Amino acid sequence: MRPFMDADFLLTNDVAKKLYHEYAEDMPIYDYHCHISPRMIYENHKFANIGELMLGGDHYKWRVMLSNGVDDRLCRGDASWFDKWMAFASSLKYCVGNPMYHWTHLELRRVFGIEDILSEKTAEDIWNRANALLATEEYRCRGLIRKFGVKLICTTDDPIDDLEHQKKLAKEPDLGFKVYPAWRPDKVINIERGGFVDYMNRLSRVSGIQCLNLENMMKALEKRLDYFHACGARLSDHALDTVPYGVPSTHIAGEAFRKAMSGAPLTEAEVESYKTYVLVELARMYKARGWAQQYHIGAMRNNNPRMFDKYGADVGFDSIDDTCIAQKLSHLLAEEERTDNLPKTILYCLNPKDNYVIGTMLGNFQGEGIPGKIQFGSGWWFCDQQFGMIEQMKALASLGLLGRFVGMLTDSRSFISYPRHEYFRRILCNLIGQWVENGEYPEDYETLGEIVRGICYNNAVEYFGMKVD
Repeated sequence: MRPFMDADFLLTNDVAKKLYHEYAEDMPIYDYHCHISPRMIYENHKFANIGELMLGGDHYKWRVMLSNGVDDRLCRGDASWFDKWMAFASSLKYCVGNPMYHWTHLELRRVFGIEDILSEKTAEDIWNRANALLATEEYRCRGLIRKFGVKLICTTDDPIDDLEHQKKLAKEPDLGFKVYPAWRPDKVINIERGGFVDYMNRLSRVSGIQCLNLENMMKALEKRLDYFHACGARLSDHALDTVPYGVPSTHIAGEAFRKAMSGAPLTEAEVESYKTYVLVELARMYKARGWAQQYHIGAMRNNNPRMFDKYGADVGFDSIDDTCIAQKLSHLLAEEERTDNLPKTILYCLNPKDNYVIGTMLGNFQGEGIPGKIQFGSGWWFCDQQFGMIEQMKALASLGLLGRFVGMLTDSRSFISYPRHEYFRRILCNLIGQWVENGEYPEDYETLGEIVRGICYNNAVEYFGMKVD
């Protein structure tokens, strides 16, 4: 029996061990999509304790706790951090086969050097040892980022954000890593949701262009896009949930905008036409500026109305949608391609049923001499665990070019999610190692090393083109 999480954790063959330890293990991290706070990075936030660090904002852990019958006040409520920490520690032992068990112990080991198994028996001792380290300068936000060799972070930012902290961080010569904004215009796209008129008023104020009609709104958006570009952004992100497609008519989209601003109800066709029009126009803007776009597809959000009313969005009450996506996604990408305005694009699916849809969709739109122009994004959210990652990579390898994959990202609100890159790299090396051991790929370490290092870091550097230290 192997020890728990030893040096060869998840590496089940000799080729995998060589690939991980000699090629993957020490590669830097290029975190091109996350949700951590740029303000906290700029202020070099000092965490009060391991409870705040590990549990603050981490809806993955909250779901585990709620599933164990923990009272909600010990997740998102007003209980003390110590009580929350003890509740999480008491829940963790039930996570047999759940990636949370691996992630948590990787975090304890790689961040704090603590190799104890977290449980209700060890939790208080670990609390005291970790908190002693968190009191030091090395364990503030920036120290944690540097500890993992992170070279680049892309935050997630609304078009009306002032990007104050990214701009200030860009002026610090010895930071050791880059922090760039990434454009997330969901509130512009989601015309059917509440708050659209208020948001347009805010966009008008920030841009200096009155968003009284569709034409002016698009001008305001482009002005803000140029501001993001000047601040170093080269990447957008769209939470599409279900893929929209309607005739991208200026007339229909313009009428939908007019009705939304007057408070009139919209038809489904008008909503789809508006969303398609805006996405196609944004794609044109991205292509002209050399940006990449990300489409996150397949989330069913805010399922629990009582908890949404109490806490708002993104607090652990989302799940996987099962809407069919193939036809609308094809039409949307084709519309962007029709006028040669399809930028580099990363497609993520939350439902594994869509792995082969995405895997085959990539090949329809590759080109322009760009390796992997259309990417199949890494296992995302509920799929960023061992089996989800393996199935995503198998689909990509079977239908496209795994060797051109831009690899892992944290997609996290936590400053200690970086061990998930290690988790991914071990899984990647083991998968490739199995193919080599089975005689399905040559044992050529010069080529294998290039492929592994590319997926871990180098491909992303080349693909996105953002400067790293």
